[in-house]
Amino acid sequence: MANVTIRNLNKKYDGGFHAVKDVNLEIRDKEFMVLVGPSGCGKTTTLRMVAGLEEITSGEILIGAEVVNDLPPMDRNIAMVFQNYALYPHKSVYQNMAFGLQMRKYPKHEIEKRVREAAEILGIESLLERKPRQLSGGQRQRVAVGRAIVRHPEVFLFDEPLSNLDAMLRVQMRVELKRLHERLETTAIYVTHDQVEAMTLGDRVVVMKDGWVQQVGEPLELYGKPLNRFVAGFIGSPAMNFVDVTVSDSSGVLWADADGLRLKVPPQLVERVRAHAGKRIAIGVRPEALHLASGSDLPEYSFDTAVDVVEPLGNEILVNFRAGGAPMVARVDPAVRLKARQNIRVALDPERVHFFDDKSGAAI
Repeated sequence: MANVTIRNLNKKYDGGFHAVKDVNLEIRDKEFMVLVGPSGCGKTTTLRMVAGLEEITSGEILIGAEVVNDLPPMDRNIAMVFQNYALYPHKSVYQNMAFGLQMRKYPKHEIEKRVREAAEILGIESLLERKPRQLSGGQRQRVAVGRAIVRHPEVFLFDEPLSNLDAMLRVQMRVELKRLHERLETTAIYVTHDQVEAMTLGDRVVVMKDGWVQQVGEPLELYGKPLNRFVAGFIGSPAMNFVDVTVSDSSGVLWADADGLRLKVPPQLVERVRAHAGKRIAIGVRPEALHLASGSDLPEYSFDTAVDVVEPLGNEILVNFRAGGAPMVARVDPAVRLKARQNIRVALDPERVHFFDDKSGAAI
């Protein structure tokens, strides 16, 4: 097994496009690290440079203690699972899984042993004689993973492997990949644009935007303590609510003011927010930190609004409304009965409020 170290990694293409910018990561031995971000953020390019499929402009990549910048992919002791499965249509499942070992001149008995072991782990023993066209999407994905497992690599690389599956099968495969990693205990780097996949699979998650690493941390750390507005808005579903406000100081009490909205700055944030008095900043609050106000809620953390759209999801209801000129979403109990245009009073949890700088987006 091995850790992966990425130092000052950059990728520039002809024409000047800078796809990956000074990426520094330390991926621990046996860790499942997920790279997540919107399309074009540089996550797949980073993964391909680790795999040796993309030339490095500058920086270093180490697998274990060895710098692999100039090593061809086959000499890096990695295995990659692609989005499109990349199976040979004319070969059986067994032949697809065995092909890489055959190219490396492994003895037949060793190939047989490894393929049978991988098939047992993935539950595809009965499919070994079938061709890819006879398989479902989930079965093809298992074959692609099995082809990687038989290599016994130091590092697994996954490039959006679940993107082609339907929603139910993606959930099932997420669980299976998690279970597989715990069984194999191999270092894994996983790329996805789906923040739910990132949060459920990753030991740690790397959030990227425009080629830059925005934040690295455990899933709940990213969710609860985002370093900037982008991470706060990208991690979580539904996304964090944001309202642009102006900070005002009234006799030593700080208020966040917007159109038709006035909220008191929570005590734990006063010292940090005070430096922004008289300036525009953004307040952020997650849907579950909002609820329908009751008599016990403080007026300085409550506001009046009207229901825009109600989304009943069974286990919860999402209520859409506007506050301070911005759209907002609250998660409420499924027993609540609301309808469009109904007037409501909403309260927020002052312990779960975030503030962000208006220009840099950094958390205050």
